[in-house]
Amino acid sequence: MLVSSAIGCLRRLAVGSLLATAGLAATAQVKLDISVPWGPGEFHSQNAARFAERVNNELKGQVVMTTHPGGTLGVKANESLRAISEGVVPMGDFALFQNASRAPVMAVETLPFLVGDYDQLKVMHGFFRPVWEGILARNNQKALYIVPWPNQFFFVKKPLATVDDMKGMKMRSLDRLTTDWINRLGMTPVQMTNLEILQALGSGMLDGVPTSAGTAVAQKYWDFMKYGYQTNHIWASNVMSINLDAWKKLTPAQQSTIERIAKEMEPQFWEVSKADHEKKVAELKANGMTIAPAPKAMVDEMVKRTNPLWEVYAKPMGDEAVAALAAYRKAVNR
Repeated sequence: MLVSSAIGCLRRLAVGSLLATAGLAATAQVKLDISVPWGPGEFHSQNAARFAERVNNELKGQVVMTTHPGGTLGVKANESLRAISEGVVPMGDFALFQNASRAPVMAVETLPFLVGDYDQLKVMHGFFRPVWEGILARNNQKALYIVPWPNQFFFVKKPLATVDDMKGMKMRSLDRLTTDWINRLGMTPVQMTNLEILQALGSGMLDGVPTSAGTAVAQKYWDFMKYGYQTNHIWASNVMSINLDAWKKLTPAQQSTIERIAKEMEPQFWEVSKADHEKKVAELKANGMTIAPAPKAMVDEMVKRTNPLWEVYAKPMGDEAVAALAAYRKAVNR
């Protein structure tokens, strides 16, 4: 009788212990470090911090996301997709085009003059986001939100009214695609790193730089150039991505909350991108630069000269990318 009673007591203790352990597991805190290669003042870094803060607040500490701007986790911008895939870091914010070595279609936004403005970019994402998400999934990760960098410009030393005004200008080039479209516009491409640009502008090795207003402000282009024409010759977007192994460790309720927050905040982050553009343009103007949209006839001619490159560079991206490109072009009549 005593033995039977003791066994019953032990069973109750064991069950109680298992239930307590299960309860602890269910409420165990999940820590997710977010690799951010941009500096803390960059709007993408601030977006990531806002996203993490809201997730932490809504999940009441069950999941704790922490951003690490400035590459402090040791992950370079062009290594982010691989690092998240391999679980070196559980999460990261990175530019799609900078990680195109794993899939060329990640750089489709850099096809010259393919996208005219934010509205067309949103249409493009509608066709290409499923393609990008498939690539991320094959690389053991999941997109939470995707947000673009702002509009792009030609910053130059002299005023421009037509494409012919650019003939012979020495324009900074990044890569083979940039070199190809600069040549098609009658300019002379000069490939160099960011660190070399200011010296080249000062010495006359460069006449212009295709880049964003943010870069122009950071490098004080007003010391070397007086004109900026909004061309939107390329675009670039960042993705907030999470490793799938880390994702699967979250409960369905936690996953649902994070997805909802990402969906709600993504449109807000697009507006932040637009506001950052306006802020930087105002700063350029305050420092004496003339900033204006490129004349429509000039843009139309640049599109005409460069659009043969769209198919050339899209083909190696695969059939799925070619189909998405065709659908996008039809949707925006471009």
